[in-house]
Amino acid sequence: MASPAPLLSNTAAGDNAQGLPDADYWVPLGYFAIYRLLLAGLLVILHLLQLTPAPFGSHAPSLYVALCYGYLAAAFVAAVAVRNRMLPFNTLVDIHTFTDIVFITLLMHASGGVGSGLGMLLVVSVAAAGLLSMGRTATLFAALASLAVLVEQSYLSLNAPDHITREAINYPQAGMLGATLFATAALAHTLARRIRASERLARQRGIDLANMAQLTDYVIQHMQTGVLVADAGGQIRLINATARQLLGLGAKPIAGTPLGQQVPSLQKQLMTWREGGRQESDLFEVPQTGQQVLPRFMPIGNGTDSLIFLEDASDANQRAQQLKLASLGRLTASIAHEIRNPLGAISHAGELLEESPGLENGDKRLLRIILEQSKRINAIIESVLHLGRRDRARPERIELSPWLQRFLEEFQRNATCHPGDIRLKVEPDDLVVQFDPIQLHQIVWNLSLNGLRHAAAAPAPKLEISAGRSGQDTWLDVRDHGPGIPPEVAEHLFEPFFTTEGKGTGLGLYLARELTESNRARLICLPPPDGGARFRLLFARSPD
Repeated sequence: MASPAPLLSNTAAGDNAQGLPDADYWVPLGYFAIYRLLLAGLLVILHLLQLTPAPFGSHAPSLYVALCYGYLAAAFVAAVAVRNRMLPFNTLVDIHTFTDIVFITLLMHASGGVGSGLGMLLVVSVAAAGLLSMGRTATLFAALASLAVLVEQSYLSLNAPDHITREAINYPQAGMLGATLFATAALAHTLARRIRASERLARQRGIDLANMAQLTDYVIQHMQTGVLVADAGGQIRLINATARQLLGLGAKPIAGTPLGQQVPSLQKQLMTWREGGRQESDLFEVPQTGQQVLPRFMPIGNGTDSLIFLEDASDANQRAQQLKLASLGRLTASIAHEIRNPLGAISHAGELLEESPGLENGDKRLLRIILEQSKRINAIIESVLHLGRRDRARPERIELSPWLQRFLEEFQRNATCHPGDIRLKVEPDDLVVQFDPIQLHQIVWNLSLNGLRHAAAAPAPKLEISAGRSGQDTWLDVRDHGPGIPPEVAEHLFEPFFTTEGKGTGLGLYLARELTESNRARLICLPPPDGGARFRLLFARSPD
């Protein structure tokens, strides 16, 4: 039996073995890189089209233009690094943010300071850094950005040209921008922490669900009951190994194929059940295996899909057989007590009467009838007692070819037949079956005796015993060359106490079938086209 795949671990959710973010984290970093490319590209395009809005570049136009092109080049290089993952994730986040602080602060300086409004772009960079780095360095970047803004304002106040008024230097606005940056960092840290917790919980639940699905699939695949799921359109969605074996579908992939194409009889019952025509299902025989299968249907989900349980009818037959045997045991005990004692008295009285010298020929004839019928009743009682007392089957591995050779030698020694009356044929020689050897001996012996008795007037060979393999089925045939079995008789062959002979008990074939079914095999009658009778024993398939 195949062992289940190892279950997933829910440790270090969101990080790999080195503590670095997994592949999913690179996607938002790629979006951040695209945002920086678009921002730098927009500034360059506005300059080329001479649509740069005031006051952008009003303080140092040449520096502004150089910074726009430099920012675009830096953003492009960083985007390539993200695309090819040239550096560790956290390193790239730090480079992106630090580059933004430097270039945006310089662009703000070239545009006349904090009053240009470019400083607000630092808020986006600090927020992105806080979310991407899960809040670990957001406060640091907020401090660096605030310090850069204050340094820029201080430098501008000390070196302001004459055409820039002192009113352009606005420390309160710089302070507000710094406060906004720290507030953004704090918010990013809180959001990042909640995102990490939510992601860890989602990852853990996802792993738990994956493990549960894996465990459920393992249990379903190894159930002794066949399980099949069909959707509203009759397509097979799931099937386990037992259902494949029962339906003779082998290992070929059939998920997504129509159920009617694979097992038409099962599809017909499913449609009848869905339409509400019948709530109880019927046994159906699988042509590929010859097994009788009992389906049970139930809806799943929103009712559009159907869950089908498939049971081997031989299991149910075995349970019923055990109950039948228990009843037979009680019946035979009653028969032994109620019939055998008076029958013994009748037989004994008949034997004593037979020794009387004054009996006439007519009386002797009636007496022989009494003794013969007493023996017949005793034989019936012995058969019924044997049927009720038989033990549970104990299957063993039997090599058919040597076993049949030994059986034939024993049978010819004890049965009234000549060596040429029976022909044996086994192909191939390596046939192996699982069967109780004592019960197999009793079945073949019974069939062989019946065959010789019905083919007594036929030329040699009167009886043929053969074994072979058809596909995955192994069979054993006992065929006689007698007059054959009429159709009206064949319908009742395996019924108890049914016989066509005055001296028969009618329990031989019934007992043979009972023994066969207790070994999960089948005994059937197949009339040959050229006359005679043929009984075939289909052995149970050996487990893989």
